[in-house]
Amino acid sequence: MSTVSGPRRGGRVSGGDYSAQKAENASAPKIPHLLRRIAQLFEPHRAALSLTITLVLIGAAISVVPPLLTKRAFDEGLFPPGGDPNIPILLQLVSIMVGLWIASAALGVWQTYLTATVGNKVMGALRVRLFDQLQRMELAFFTRTKTGVIQSRLQNDVGGVAGVLNNTVSSVIGNTVTVIAAFISMLVLSWQLTIVAVIVLPGIVIAQRRVGQVRARIATKTQESLSNMTAITQESLSVSGILLSKSFNQQTVETERYSQENDLQVGLQVRQQMSGQWFFATVNIFLSIIPAIVYVVAAYLITGGVDVTAGTIVAFTTVQARLMFPLLGLMRVALDLQTSSALFARIFEYLDLKPAIIDKPDARAVRTDALGAVAFDNVTFRYPDADASTKATLQSVSFSIEPGQYAAFVGPSGAGKTTVSYLIPRLHEASDGLVLFAGDDVRDLTQDSLIQNIGIVSQETYLFHASIAENLSYARPDASVEQLEAAARGANIHNTIMSFPEGYATIVGERGYRLSGGEKQRIAIARVLLKDPSVLILDEATSALDSISERTVQGALDTASRGRTTIAVAHRLSTVRSADVIFVVDAGEIVERGTHSELIAGGGVYSRLYAEQNCTD
Repeated sequence: MSTVSGPRRGGRVSGGDYSAQKAENASAPKIPHLLRRIAQLFEPHRAALSLTITLVLIGAAISVVPPLLTKRAFDEGLFPPGGDPNIPILLQLVSIMVGLWIASAALGVWQTYLTATVGNKVMGALRVRLFDQLQRMELAFFTRTKTGVIQSRLQNDVGGVAGVLNNTVSSVIGNTVTVIAAFISMLVLSWQLTIVAVIVLPGIVIAQRRVGQVRARIATKTQESLSNMTAITQESLSVSGILLSKSFNQQTVETERYSQENDLQVGLQVRQQMSGQWFFATVNIFLSIIPAIVYVVAAYLITGGVDVTAGTIVAFTTVQARLMFPLLGLMRVALDLQTSSALFARIFEYLDLKPAIIDKPDARAVRTDALGAVAFDNVTFRYPDADASTKATLQSVSFSIEPGQYAAFVGPSGAGKTTVSYLIPRLHEASDGLVLFAGDDVRDLTQDSLIQNIGIVSQETYLFHASIAENLSYARPDASVEQLEAAARGANIHNTIMSFPEGYATIVGERGYRLSGGEKQRIAIARVLLKDPSVLILDEATSALDSISERTVQGALDTASRGRTTIAVAHRLSTVRSADVIFVVDAGEIVERGTHSELIAGGGVYSRLYAEQNCTD
């Protein structure tokens, strides 16, 4: 097995992969064509987007009409050339403006619904794509990556881009159209005043880009901190983590560790929210000052003989606001995109991961004529991240197991026994040589058909926080009650289940902590029996049990192994004495093979291990 640095508790760095992950988080990956790929996320929703764009265009066009009507209301209604207000014209213009505002509000509600629907569907699809991608990754990926880091990609990173997905399209299109229409209206009203109103825009745009770069860096650090907090929560608040902290009286240390990361997160959140505030405050000051400057410039224009009416001034300042605030909205969107680019890059980085173990294009299903046959032909295995100068975990291993045989792999801890069992279902990939299943190289078979014919019972039984029936039916979702009970009887657990007040509806708790070790293991065996595979792999299935539970579980295992090829990885040699063939693994090589009596008579590694266990039993 690979050697992975264990976590140091209490203000510690959790192993080598933590440092690597932290360095990776500190600088977002470079993803080619990032904006194009973000845009492609919306392709399945083209119809809804087209309708949204139509509504946005209509709403933007409507929004610039009232200021123009305002000019007429002043020049023709309130202050007509004749002197007295023209009430009929004023009422007509005001009625049109009110109607336009109502229509604009209704369009806005409809538009918000569409953008919220599309944005959340895109975010949901992105989260599912990411989850599905992670499901396809090889086992080695999860052994070198912290669970909390993976959870952070799914929750924090995807959630962090929700605002961009929900609002970007409508905001960009609506504000762009509004800015263009407002700019044209301003030119129509007075080109001289337009120059005054837009003269500060280049400086604002330059400042906005710099602010965006700062916010993007802070966002990356914020997500790194969130990732660390998620990892701490996952480690410390799981049942195993709570048991460990209570056993060593480290609850205060864990709280302090979380508190330190939380303080960092609070500081980053404040920095993220405050970054750019002075920029927007300055922009708002300019936006407030510009109308006053327009009044002064208008006075000089009138003095110089330019025809500028009161209605023109009022309408211009109104349109100018309609220009500046959408422009400000575009700048905010640009900042959000810059801030979120790091998050999108982290998401796409995971989506671009290539699983190390995939089906060949011409992969075929497992043949049924040789089911149960397993063989290794000169197999060598080295973990992908292992140093090339170190010794391989397995070296030139060869053996053959016939259908229906009970084969055991024994040897010292770390000899490579479990690695052998992981290579058969392609949880790992052999570095060299052939792993044969039913006569075919496992790399030529589809993974689905391969794993469908293999059942695994490991030392650490994993049960969901669900009912016993739900945990059993995970192996076969369409199983009937009768089939569940038959599997439970085969695993010698049915009577125990029926002794619980709620029977098969009993909730087992997280990781099955409401059950004893022997009960969990027998439920795991029943789950495998329900699957009914041709090959059964037992990976130290009884090593963590007391002697009484071991005997009960061993009886269930004997039942499960009948009529199928069984490969048992065992530490306790007493559990495999009756095996048809025993392979002794030492330092990644098979050094002995034979039956129990043959190996005892041989006086080698097996004989020595057996004598040591008998001496200590």
